Amino acid sequence: MENLSLNPEGNLFVYSNVEITTNVMVSVIVGVVLSLIYRHTHRGLSYSQSFSQTIVFVSLIVAIVMMVIGGSLARAFALVGALSIIRFRTVLKDTKDMAYIFAALALGMAAGTSNYFLAAVGTMSVSLLAYALSLSNFGAVYKSEFILRFRFDRGGDSQEYLDAISAACKRSNLLHMEPAGDNESLSLTYDLNLRDELNADDLTLRIGQVAGVSEVVLIASKNDVDY
Repeated sequence: MENLSLNPEGNLFVYSNVEITTNVMVSVIVGVVLSLIYRHTHRGLSYSQSFSQTIVFVSLIVAIVMMVIGGSLARAFALVGALSIIRFRTVLKDTKDMAYIFAALALGMAAGTSNYFLAAVGTMSVSLLAYALSLSNFGAVYKSEFILRFRFDRGGDSQEYLDAISAACKRSNLLHMEPAGDNESLSLTYDLNLRDELNADDLTLRIGQVAGVSEVVLIASKNDVDY
């Protein structure tokens, strides 16, 4: 913050035009990088383009706010009072999204106060951590690829469909079993991981060929489903 100076009153830091431009550019770059990390590491169905753009806006706006405040305590309290009348009612669909908002706030503050090295190191640290957690599937109980549903006639041999599932999957787990109204068939639901050399078509073909099996449905599951 070497380029900061005092205004005529002698009590307020003033940013030079060059530093203002640099801070704005750095904050936008930080926001774009965070937004790209969010897009590439996001899982599930809750991805929001609006939230991705919000990350960029938050980083820039916070940097501008920091430059507006400068070294004035009065301005800081005035901004807090002005912003307190705003009501934010948007509910985050994914709790991890909150981390990106805080990252945009913190790194936007670093950019707005000309702490470029801190902004760069902070952005790199958040990016590497996000990728590491995503690639390692950190925190998941196990990784589920598909949900398999089918109806089985009680008159058939249950061992046949169990053998078919075992031959096609690295892991399977029975989630739900429901008898039909006539008590002559069962509705079964499994979550499973396919073997590397097989695909979804191979699994549905194998299960469909088992005697007594009908209504085979295979649904792609979220990568981080925990049971």
